Amino acid sequence: MTDEEKKSAIAVLNRIMEAELAGVVRYTHYSLMVYGYNRIPIVSWLEGNASEGLAHARKAGELVTLLGGHPSLQIGPLLETAKHDIGDILRESLEHEKMTLGLYYELLKLAADRSVLLEEYAREMIMLEEMHLDEVDKMLRKPGDVQAFQA
Repeated sequence: MTDEEKKSAIAVLNRIMEAELAGVVRYTHYSLMVYGYNRIPIVSWLEGNASEGLAHARKAGELVTLLGGHPSLQIGPLLETAKHDIGDILRESLEHEKMTLGLYYELLKLAADRSVLLEEYAREMIMLEEMHLDEVDKMLRKPGDVQAFQA
């Protein structure tokens, strides 16, 4: 990669790190706001997503330093909608995950035929994010619905 390509990749990796850290805060907050009969499995799922987001942020930060950059101390946008119904939480999660997925696709485009390391990283993360989106999509469906969730 040229120096300019590295700078571009570092910028996207820092945005990924910020988005993943925002997800950590978001999922942690959501886990505290779940009430009702299904609280325990949903809180566990949300806490797992927060932990996964932290691992993803660390990985992006490691790649920033590998490329000679400085990891961001910023965090992505956080929106408090004050909606804490499980459906609202899942719909907000879906939007956040789609935004993060877009960043990984942006990195893949930058890395294509320039860095096998970044290309493979982006592909792996896209696969994980798409599987996560599918999980949320299925949680938003009504029992018996086989069609993808329509917002």
